[in-house]
Amino acid sequence: MYEYHQPDARGHFGNYGGAFVSETLTRAIHELKEAYARYQHDPAFLAEFNYELAHFVGRPSPIYHAARMSREMGGAQIYLKREDLNHTGAHKINNTIGQAMLARRMGKPRVIAETGAGQHGVATATICARYGLECVVYMGSEDVKRQSPNVYRMNLLGATVVPVTSGSKTLKDALNEAMRDWVANVDNTFYIIGTVAGPHPYPMMVRDFQSVIGNECLVQMPEMLAATGVRGTQPDAVVACVGGGSNAMGIFFPYIAHEATRLIGVEAAGEGMDSGKHSASIQRGSPGVLHGNRTYVLQDDNGQVTETHSISAGLDYPGVGPEHAYLNDIGRAEYVGVTDQEALAAFHYLCRTEGIIAALESSHAVAHAMQLAKTMRDDQSILVNLSGRGDKDIGTVADLSQANFYCRPSCQGQSVKGADHPVHLAPKLERAA
Repeated sequence: MYEYHQPDARGHFGNYGGAFVSETLTRAIHELKEAYARYQHDPAFLAEFNYELAHFVGRPSPIYHAARMSREMGGAQIYLKREDLNHTGAHKINNTIGQAMLARRMGKPRVIAETGAGQHGVATATICARYGLECVVYMGSEDVKRQSPNVYRMNLLGATVVPVTSGSKTLKDALNEAMRDWVANVDNTFYIIGTVAGPHPYPMMVRDFQSVIGNECLVQMPEMLAATGVRGTQPDAVVACVGGGSNAMGIFFPYIAHEATRLIGVEAAGEGMDSGKHSASIQRGSPGVLHGNRTYVLQDDNGQVTETHSISAGLDYPGVGPEHAYLNDIGRAEYVGVTDQEALAAFHYLCRTEGIIAALESSHAVAHAMQLAKTMRDDQSILVNLSGRGDKDIGTVADLSQANFYCRPSCQGQSVKGADHPVHLAPKLERAA
């Protein structure tokens, strides 16, 4: 088994991580570290956390064999970890429950959060409503427009959504504003960060709360593989989309020790890795400090953070969690890119072959799994973390696909005209008899 003990006592994953914060936040970070150290192994805390996951979130989430997709790809068997079936529709709720429980124990009545696709904002608003906490969510104004259903959901749940109009008006800028709020209201405010980034202990803490995903998979996969007649007890590859990287770390972390399982993170290649319009921080970034931690950052020669692009708001971030940076450098995980067009094609294909409407973020992982499966044998397996459902993305998909969104199955393989560029649906494939 692979020996892995990260982070160190100072919150470093090799050369990455740490806590680069203003003097104003130093006390708050220290307070949070002490609280998490106290409660992370506390039986009463863990019992409450597990109760909420089971009875409020609906865990364990199932693993589904995408048999028709696997057959049509003609290679490895593809399995989906259905985080989209959680209460609130994504993996984000796993982490927000844990952090909200800490906020209550620390006597913080006010919670703030940042959000891109809106799923973390909805999950935070949901648990704040359940616990009676004030909730303020910062969201880039561009994301407010493209994720309007989630904005309305947050309002319904009693949260105040603050549109951020600075910078690129996306996730990076929302996180900037949330940090400013925290500095100004540190005494009564708890900041629930939604991804495995930020100053220590956030990358470790969010990973730990999200690792329920991978821990469930370790138990579920042997039975699933046996039931579907596939060799082995664990998948040959685990695939997950990576923006900041919480859903990926949640499924990767328990598998790090399983050396035979490849870990593959899928970044947003946007309009192409060489186009300058992407969010591939690991593949096109360089080490730098962003939002309180050292990691791979998309930046220019002067160290200025550059604008990003992705069809999916949740992947539209110029950095990545420091543990992902470390796993990349030591070669335990590998990172690839999937373009907007490829993700949108996978979105349509999953709808029409398996009856599942996945988030555009998750569709990046599905797209790579479809490509990877063709290079593998049919007795091998790929486990995809289907991190969220795609209700929130219907407007984006409809706008891009325009009148051809409801095309007949016979139109598969044809070019569907989009607002900015054509979107190619998955080609019609021969079906097994």
